[in-house]
Amino acid sequence: MSEPKPPTPTPGDTYKGWLFKWTNYIKGYQRRWFVLSNGLLSYYRTQAEMGHTCRGTINLATANIAVEDSCNFVISNGGAQTYHLKANSEVERQRWITALELAKAKAVRMQAESDDSGDDCPAVPPTSGQGGGCRNSEVQSTLRTLNSKVEDLTTCNDLIVKHGSALQRSLSELEGIRVGGDMGEKIRQVTERATLFRITSNAMINACRDFLSLAQNHSKRWQKALHGERDQRIRLEETLEQLAKQHNHLERAFRGATVLPSSFSNPALGNKGGVSGKGDASDEDDDNEFFDAMEDPAEFITVPADPKYHRRSGSNVSGFSSETGMDDQSVNFDELSLASNPESPQPLELEPVRQRRTRIPDKPNYYLNLWSIMKNCIGKELSKIPMPVNFNEPLSMLQRLSEDLEYYELLDKAAKCQSSLEQMCYVAAFTVSSYSTTVHRTGKPFNPLLGETFELDRLSECGYRSLCEQVSHHPPAAAHHAISEKGWTLRQEITLASKFRGKYLSIMPLGSIQCLFDKSDNHYSWKKVTTTVHNIIVGKLWIDQSGEIDVVNHKTGDRCHLKFAPYSYFSRDVPRKVTGVVTDKDGKAHYVLSGTWDEKMEFSRIMQSSKGENGTEGKQRTVYQTLKAKEIWTKNPLPEGAENMYFFSSLALTLNEPEEGVAPTDSRRRPDQRLMEDGRWDEANAEKQRLEEKQRITRREREREAVKAASSPEEGAHQDNYQAMWFEKIDDPVSGETLHVYKGGYWEAKEQGSWDACPDIF
Repeated sequence: MSEPKPPTPTPGDTYKGWLFKWTNYIKGYQRRWFVLSNGLLSYYRTQAEMGHTCRGTINLATANIAVEDSCNFVISNGGAQTYHLKANSEVERQRWITALELAKAKAVRMQAESDDSGDDCPAVPPTSGQGGGCRNSEVQSTLRTLNSKVEDLTTCNDLIVKHGSALQRSLSELEGIRVGGDMGEKIRQVTERATLFRITSNAMINACRDFLSLAQNHSKRWQKALHGERDQRIRLEETLEQLAKQHNHLERAFRGATVLPSSFSNPALGNKGGVSGKGDASDEDDDNEFFDAMEDPAEFITVPADPKYHRRSGSNVSGFSSETGMDDQSVNFDELSLASNPESPQPLELEPVRQRRTRIPDKPNYYLNLWSIMKNCIGKELSKIPMPVNFNEPLSMLQRLSEDLEYYELLDKAAKCQSSLEQMCYVAAFTVSSYSTTVHRTGKPFNPLLGETFELDRLSECGYRSLCEQVSHHPPAAAHHAISEKGWTLRQEITLASKFRGKYLSIMPLGSIQCLFDKSDNHYSWKKVTTTVHNIIVGKLWIDQSGEIDVVNHKTGDRCHLKFAPYSYFSRDVPRKVTGVVTDKDGKAHYVLSGTWDEKMEFSRIMQSSKGENGTEGKQRTVYQTLKAKEIWTKNPLPEGAENMYFFSSLALTLNEPEEGVAPTDSRRRPDQRLMEDGRWDEANAEKQRLEEKQRITRREREREAVKAASSPEEGAHQDNYQAMWFEKIDDPVSGETLHVYKGGYWEAKEQGSWDACPDIF
């Protein structure tokens, strides 16, 4: 079978292909799939393994590349790793050598830049608006890409000079050699160097083509953006001019004129007959003037029929009141007009739905040696390891807990179910959906400070509001409470236990999650499974969920047993597979659930069950005859460019968006997290250390107060009398578990703007 011809290597791009790698004297050379990217050469057994299992990686920045013969070459990093590789042909070997030399030169240059004092990442001055920040970040990213292409061109130029000189020397030696036995060897050297020179020249041509194409594309985009900004400015100027005319007309009307002159009024006024009073004239003037303004397609004016607005009172909408959905300037202008004319009808109160952000600044590319930090942490509790923000994502653990509500519609549907067994299917799908956001999220969330809170108020948009609070620091525990207008309440208390095992990291969530439905009084509870992060030191990070979940309805005795199958290289099952069976209190199965925790879930009604053959462990399998499966949940697609934004979902992008009126302890106000989101990681690390030291001082003060309050020093030693602000610990009589539940007061304090009782943690 003929191999496809690999492309000519282009600097800065990923280079892939098949090579033969020496394994041992028994198996000899084995065919492996090699991937060259970002200065790292990795290999896999097959192309299908690229998503989860890397067999080995070597850093080219410290590697030595040596050619043995026409097809063989060796890559070594000084004794720790040595790859003996063989290509199918001499030309293919030359392509790989060229690609490796380009990648090595770039890796050495990047490593040298990362060792400097931060000159490679100039600080971007913050902008006042989100749009300006996104454009500034895009321009900076484009400039970095163009600079990288220029550096690639410089590298190619150096290689062409190097290989051209070698070719010139070989030609000079060939001219002076006598006809003899060395002629064949010299001709072979000249041919080899000419081939190498040709490949390097092709790489140079490709790099020039990429640079030119990239520059042309961005030039067109910037030119289009400039034209768009110019057109928008013209529209804004025209709109402001019209608003100024309206303001002038209304001022004249309110000064006491009974009927507007024909030169200032709309022609439609003449067809309405006589006008009896000043107030009526003002109303008619308002109607016509505002409708004239709306005919101009200004981008910042929203038509009243837009679904982004919710009516809160009243039934009829006049021409005047329907226009209060304009921007802030228009709303203030309306209020001024109404205050001037007490006889005018009061407008219908409209509340616009807030436009949430859809982007955050791109993740910077900072180089950091992971092993230098993690080598001393094997076997330790992860929450007690001081980690720089380089391994974090700009969200706290409280915000990650709130992400469980991304698929709140499943609980809305469950609240409408008449059957408790069908309701169990939706609750089980909701438990699985909470893991869908973790498939690419390899960043560690910030550990919340004691007393830190996070609110997620989506009452007007989604019908629910949520509150999280860090109620304990050692062990770290967070309490969560969410309530919906659709008739369900979700509460959970999660304590994370984690261990670093060298090759992987295990995260074991302790505590339970409970869901209560008002209409049926059904009370569900369940626990989370274990999360494992693989390839901590070498290779590509990937996440797996494994374990079993029992979702229990304490009122009816119904139960759903979910099994998250761990990934196995030798398994034939679909990766990330989840299966489950819904049974009643007598153990009779009614529904089967199946799917994957990162994509979708389906459920089927069981019509008949029977015992089948024995399984691999000697247990008798049960065979279910089911109806056609129906999809109960499917994952929402990630937003465009999510790979540059920590793989955040659309909901996650909005969680750290600044909001007015939140508590001073809210995660959005955490300074180190905000600095990291803005790309200022060095400042974020310094701020993180300050906050952690402040928390330690506060804890020692509480311990001293506990010692003073105790009857003896031994009683008060190592005691912490901290009490949560918005949650209290109770013994749940239904599930029999001890957990923190919301005691009330937060949303009332927010309405009053009274946060005096909140601690100063930031």
